[in-house]
Amino acid sequence: MKKSHSIKADAASRQATYQDVLDAPQHMVAEIVGGRLYTHPRPAFGHALASSRLGSRLGTPFDFGDGGPGGWWIIDEPELHLGEDIVVPDIAGWRRERMPVFPTGAYSTLAPDWVCEVLSPSTRKLDLGGKRAIYAREGVGFLWLVDPHARSLEAFELHGTEWVLINKLFDDASVSLPPFEAISFNLSDLWPPHAVHRELPSKPTAETEPELIETSK
Repeated sequence: MKKSHSIKADAASRQATYQDVLDAPQHMVAEIVGGRLYTHPRPAFGHALASSRLGSRLGTPFDFGDGGPGGWWIIDEPELHLGEDIVVPDIAGWRRERMPVFPTGAYSTLAPDWVCEVLSPSTRKLDLGGKRAIYAREGVGFLWLVDPHARSLEAFELHGTEWVLINKLFDDASVSLPPFEAISFNLSDLWPPHAVHRELPSKPTAETEPELIETSK
């Protein structure tokens, strides 16, 4: 039986495999970063809203070519197998000149041209650490980080092996950033109105981290 451990689990645990991802509970997102299996719950409503609305804002002009240049595949939560790592970004985009035929399998081994991670308490550490390093290693050209709590968007461009900040925007700023500078939209489109942006009553809980699953038996 598998055991749940903290983020500081024994480094000697055997390297996780794709079978561990397949065996993860269906209600959890499973990823392998640096040989470790991480699982975390599906996103909360604020996270899901920001991700869905950003996908809509970009998908219409860049995927469908309606009101924009087209030429992209914009995909929600694709499973990416990049070297020995398996990651699931919130949104990813491929230029169709690099991916002329849309894949039909369960995952892609071709790194995207653009990735967006929507930060949440359960994923922030992994998104800003191991996953961001993987995207740089694989040559992903652009990375956006959306933070629903701070109502912010940070856009980075890869220069060599380093992420360089293009801009950081807040609240209701106008967004027109590479690689999607052909259009503009209001950042506030990603957030619920302030009047309804509140948490439902619940018992206070500590901020959680992705659960690290020990893969040794």
